[in-house]
Amino acid sequence: MLCGGDEIGRTQQGNNNAYCQDNEISWYDWKLDATKRDLLSFVRSLIAFRKRHPVLRRRRFFQGRRLRGSEVKDLSWFRPDGKEMTDEDWNAGYVKSLALRLAGDAISETDEKGRPIVDDTILVLLNAHHEPLAFTLPAHKRGVRWRPIFDTSAQPSAKNPVVVFKGGERYDLQDRSIAVLRLGDQ
Repeated sequence: MLCGGDEIGRTQQGNNNAYCQDNEISWYDWKLDATKRDLLSFVRSLIAFRKRHPVLRRRRFFQGRRLRGSEVKDLSWFRPDGKEMTDEDWNAGYVKSLALRLAGDAISETDEKGRPIVDDTILVLLNAHHEPLAFTLPAHKRGVRWRPIFDTSAQPSAKNPVVVFKGGERYDLQDRSIAVLRLGDQ
């Protein structure tokens, strides 16, 4: 959830109820330096990504099971070692990092013409730990490939080649970062 100004790095210095303050706490600084322009561009790309992917905009609750012939559950949670989370894992106090797979072929909704909605399968890696962490990427079958879409710890660059990871391979995620990957064929 974004509040107005988040997209340009506006802060209220921890004050979440600054509506009645007429000072620097509630003012916007509309002068965008390079860092703020980069953040605004990044947020715009996230919004566009969400709009393109109906798997991120579900109208119904997830079932946590295979739907309509999908290869995987509509929603699956994974530990960093690539294994699906158990009830014990959810109750462990040390859990600071996990992954979420949203199956684009398991959307139990239809469009305005009654056609099934199908999307890419998305994997979200969350590392809230204060140290970098290696995630083992899930592989529900042979030949699974994951293509990184964005990583909050990586600087985007046109010079960086697109890297594709095989299911079961390691993805190194920096501390306090999020990465999003898309299931692909190559």
